[in-house]
Amino acid sequence: MQIIENVHLKPYNTFGLDAQATHYAEAASIAELQTLLHAGIQPTRILGGGSNVLILQDLPGLTIRNTMRGIEIARRFKNRVWIKAGAGENWHGLVLWTLANNLGGLENLSLIPGTVGAAPVQNIGAYGVELKDCFVSLEAVELKTGKIQHFSKKDCQFGYRDSVFKGALKGQYCIASVTLSLTSANHRLQLGYGDIRRQLEMSGIQNPEITDVSRAVISIRSSKLPDPATIGNAGSFFKNPELDAAVLDRIRQTHPNAPHFPLPDGRVKIPAGWLIEQCGWKGRRVGQTGCYDKQALVLVNHGNAQGAEVWALARAIIESVQARFAVRLEPEVNLWP
Repeated sequence: MQIIENVHLKPYNTFGLDAQATHYAEAASIAELQTLLHAGIQPTRILGGGSNVLILQDLPGLTIRNTMRGIEIARRFKNRVWIKAGAGENWHGLVLWTLANNLGGLENLSLIPGTVGAAPVQNIGAYGVELKDCFVSLEAVELKTGKIQHFSKKDCQFGYRDSVFKGALKGQYCIASVTLSLTSANHRLQLGYGDIRRQLEMSGIQNPEITDVSRAVISIRSSKLPDPATIGNAGSFFKNPELDAAVLDRIRQTHPNAPHFPLPDGRVKIPAGWLIEQCGWKGRRVGQTGCYDKQALVLVNHGNAQGAEVWALARAIIESVQARFAVRLEPEVNLWP
């Protein structure tokens, strides 16, 4: 719980950016976090797995890495359980724990990098499933006062890769734990999005279990996304745009095979990676950064990039897609500061 000065953050962000925190500490419990907050060093930032953040420059104030851990079954029902996980737990580690205990609901979210505490902030999602689908509540600490507060699903105001913690309450709370509702029997598999069904068929699996779905997702993600241990990245850098049907119709006049997915409200979602690829960015390198050659949605650090350099590339991509398709891409990655 010691506060250390001038700490290099390269080991603590998956982009591998070598910015410094003026003051740095780790909190393994709510009590430790409250003690650190009493030091009064401002501004205060909470760092999880560093997998969804782009650090643009050295960080003043106090950077606290959340290391609160622990997984337990909080309540049992007939065919369902509630589990409570510490915000500092590795997300994929939690998914593997649920599978080992035959609990369903998170299998489509396998191999998403980051910690449990970041999951509700982003409302993480993949292959037709979002965190909000199994979310019950979370426990958080207000950074200004140190007070503990509980948030219901409604309180979190979940949206597409969005929540109240990215909007009205941005930077005001540290999530301590998350409670999720999972099936313990009669699992309902989500196989209709992406290549999951095809991956299962390729593996000769006709009656999949939740572990089979997880393995399929892991295989798909591993084939498309780079390992941050090998090449720095933060996964999907941009959100997939949600468009009115009329906008898609306009795009399809020149790109009749443009991929898209219908949304319940009548709009459509179009893959940001496809838009970026059409603009010629896939596999392109600019200085020490660039677009991954297997997935244009992923920006990478080829070794010694600075955060500002990555952000300059991101802005160039946004302007390029805007000029060609009249669609404005939004970053999914959080920008610090």
